[in-house]
This record gives sequence, structure tokens and C-alpha cells, in this order.
Amino acid sequence: MRCASDNVDVDRIETWSRYRNGLCDSCTANCCTMPVEVKLRDLVRLGLVDPFEAEHEPPKQIAKRLTKAGAIDHFNFKHEVFTLARRANGDCRFLDALTRRCTVYEQRPQTCRSHPQIGPRPGHCPYERRLDKARGQGGAEA
Repeated sequence: MRCASDNVDVDRIETWSRYRNGLCDSCTANCCTMPVEVKLRDLVRLGLVDPFEAEHEPPKQIAKRLTKAGAIDHFNFKHEVFTLARRANGDCRFLDALTRRCTVYEQRPQTCRSHPQIGPRPGHCPYERRLDKARGQGGAEA
């Protein structure tokens, strides 16, 4: 496991640590700065798309609406995959800036549910120890 002085770079997977249970409790949530690709069912679970809309509107129309609303950054028409919009600092829009915990943990997309088992380096994550222990109090896992 790397210490806080090591440079963890989300884009350089060789800097990632092997994941183990409990690691999220002391992490800065670097994984929550990576682009999140989601399917329509994830958008429904997150409350960004109404189930009726998902069933009756073409994904292209939904993507136009969500892009205009600033909820997504990209839509892959071929695979019907949406990329969630992030904040200006690169954080996921659902990450609490202070606690660095997911604010929609129970509704989180499948991509997040599958991390780090599935991803650029399966079984590894861009772990970086949180320096301020008080920030880790309460909330759900990132």
C-alpha cells in the first residue's frame, strides 16, 4: 500500500494500489475523479431520467436533454453509453466535496458498484490516504 507522500496519478495505473476491504474508509476518493460511463438504467436509478421517459423516449433525445441540463458530458450513440458530467475540479457531481464520500451511494451507477473489480486495472484502485482523519467520519463508502 502506498503512503500519502507517494504520487498517485489516476491516469497512470501503475501508481494504483491493490484493493482490499476497508481501503475506502481512509481514501481521498481519487476513483471519483475518473469519467463515469453509465447506461440508461443507471440514470433512472439516479433519478436523472424518469422510468416512463426511459421506456418511451429515444436515448438520443434523453442525451440531448441531459446535456443541456449539464448532467452528462457525452453520449456514445453506438453503445448507448452516457458519460456523467463532472465538476470543474474533475470530481464526480455526486461526491461530497468536504467528506469525499458518495452522496448517492445506494443509487450509484453500475460502473461505481463494479469498481475496482472491473476497470482499467482490475483489483486495483487509485488509493491515496486521506490526511485529515475527521473528514472520514460518517457517510457511505466512496
